[in-house]
Amino acid sequence: MIKFKRYVIFLLLPVIAGCAAAAVSGAGMGIEYTITNVAYRTLNYPLDQVNQATLQALKKMDIKIQCNWRTEEGREIEAYTKDLTIVIDLEYITSKATRIKVDAREAVILKDKATAAEIINQVDKILEERK
Repeated sequence: MIKFKRYVIFLLLPVIAGCAAAAVSGAGMGIEYTITNVAYRTLNYPLDQVNQATLQALKKMDIKIQCNWRTEEGREIEAYTKDLTIVIDLEYITSKATRIKVDAREAVILKDKATAAEIINQVDKILEERK
């Protein structure tokens, strides 16, 4: 059964790849997902504060940080666990708004939406506690 699901996903990948920008609603937590299951949310905090809260959330969740660097859009953080590769993009929207995107992958095409959503929830929680 698992092999069958993987084959179906593999066969559908070219079909959904053209729709990667389309979004569907998340699980009622204010988190959205692209059709490729990348979780994202816009937070009402400056980029530097979101970056610091993200690093703190990853540490709290015992997720190892591989690198954290500036990009044209903001910052990118690469992290990992035993089974996951996690890429977090922090995108500057305004001086007081930052979009966070979390892509947690188990394999090349398998995503872990629950972990991606929880990282965003933890970042938001940390930011709220700092108010």
